[in-house]
Amino acid sequence: MMKLEGALFPWRFRVVLGLLALMVGAICWRIIDLQVIDHDFLQGQGDARSLRHIPIPAHRGLITDRNGEPLAVSTPVTTLWANPKEMQLSRDKWPELAAALKQDPKVLSARLQAQANKEFIYLVRGLTPEQGQVVLDLKIPGVYGIEEFRRFYPAGDVAAHMVGFTDLDDHGREGVELAYNEWLAGVPGKRQVIKDRRGRLIKDIQVTKNAKAGKTLALSIDLRLQYLATRELRNAITENEAKAGSLVIMDVKTGEVLAMVNQPTYNPNNRRSMFPAAMRNRAIIDVFEPGSTVKPLSMSAALESGRWKPTDKVEVYPGTLQLGRYTIRDVSKSEGPILDLTGILINSSNVGMSKIAFDIGGEAIYRVMSQLGLGQYTGLGFPGERVGNLPNHREWRKAETATLSYGYGLSVTALQLVHAYAALANDGKMVPLSILKTDKLPDSTQVIPEQTAKTIQGMLQQVIEAPRGVFRAQVPAYHVGGKSGTARKATVGSKGYTENAYRSLFAGFGPMSNPRYAIVVVIDEPSKGGYYGGLVSAPVFSKVMSGTLRLMNIPPDNLESIPQQQAVAAPVKGGRG
Repeated sequence: MMKLEGALFPWRFRVVLGLLALMVGAICWRIIDLQVIDHDFLQGQGDARSLRHIPIPAHRGLITDRNGEPLAVSTPVTTLWANPKEMQLSRDKWPELAAALKQDPKVLSARLQAQANKEFIYLVRGLTPEQGQVVLDLKIPGVYGIEEFRRFYPAGDVAAHMVGFTDLDDHGREGVELAYNEWLAGVPGKRQVIKDRRGRLIKDIQVTKNAKAGKTLALSIDLRLQYLATRELRNAITENEAKAGSLVIMDVKTGEVLAMVNQPTYNPNNRRSMFPAAMRNRAIIDVFEPGSTVKPLSMSAALESGRWKPTDKVEVYPGTLQLGRYTIRDVSKSEGPILDLTGILINSSNVGMSKIAFDIGGEAIYRVMSQLGLGQYTGLGFPGERVGNLPNHREWRKAETATLSYGYGLSVTALQLVHAYAALANDGKMVPLSILKTDKLPDSTQVIPEQTAKTIQGMLQQVIEAPRGVFRAQVPAYHVGGKSGTARKATVGSKGYTENAYRSLFAGFGPMSNPRYAIVVVIDEPSKGGYYGGLVSAPVFSKVMSGTLRLMNIPPDNLESIPQQQAVAAPVKGGRG
């Protein structure tokens, strides 16, 4: 008989059996280790394949006006998404899904087929929770929902340029929404859930991190004044067939911007037909030569120099002044060949202002304008703000000195101009601008001597109330002060000015018994009936200032003027700038 081969080599057989026994023992030990001793490993591996963290959207902070009226609120919405790869198995459901989404079945089918290899696409965003639930109740494989928030703006186009808007992901893109995005944006939370391999929710386990809502932001604007300013500016642009316009109302004591409106505007709740020009916050982005509205600033420099007083006389005849090839002209005929300083402002005499500027020098005028914030950032931190231009020359020649004194050769924004006038109204004290509501008076800086500022206030009151003044700016029952301006528009891309293109301006404040509010009106390219600031912008100032003083419960300081104003039939002068 033949012997078994294993019997010939007994040691080899035993080695193989020993190795097999060791392997079985190692496997048994590993099983015991994983199932009994180190069971967290298998649990972790299972969780890694089924346990998920779903973000919990954070509620964006509320934006209100100074009185608590909502300007921007967040509402819950449902976003539907799909897994095209998973949906290929249920093509018979696609027409039903298209009907629920109110989409073209052919378009939806083509889209799902084109992206069949992807695992995520948006179906539709921003549905109401009720609309989203109707689609989810169809239980179509591969269709899922996400909870999100969408921004809604109750004031619509009235506060659009101030508030701005957010994008689909709820990130600020314009206005206050962008400037204060970190303050308004909340911190998303996390929720732990179990999903199967197809991504379907099996179990909602727990909230691992609570969502933190954004903080509320109270703006300085008063929605009542915002509506008032919007209405009057829109009416003026329509009546004068103008291209655009801006209007700013400011509290001269606190520095708060109470209203800031622009035309054209847009509806942030429906941006489908929005065009770029309508998105511009012209009050802080558009720069322009301010024309005669800066003559009170130049006059402040003259009074501050000590070389001039209001009763001093200047010869303005014959209404022109020759500087080499350059001729300075007065727009309208003055009431006489000689004017005092108040008369120069009332008649808006370029010749008279230039002669005063030659005496005190361009540097003195530049210094006052700089102290009043022209050519500098306002400090608001508003997106897109322009600084303008305030030229400073090593050697001030006569032409440069003259043009600066009556508002040419420099550029400002409507916000800078109202800030400068607010300092004049506040007895020469300048306070920082703010678009946020303030609870206390801010620190102020004396930029113009108090007596000089008060003298200018009286002169600007005469600019409106004198017989040859800008009567269209008068406010029934109140004394107010201000100055009109008319500036030619510079040609874009080349030197010189555009033919028959003007900006009509008016800047003023009131009431004169205790100046509280400053207003600047800018009408861009009026084309019907005239273009002078005293004709186009002054009536807007009158209506807005009148409404502002009444809405803010400011006591009248000129009740005796009401019968006289009602008796005035048709004044014929006072329309120049």
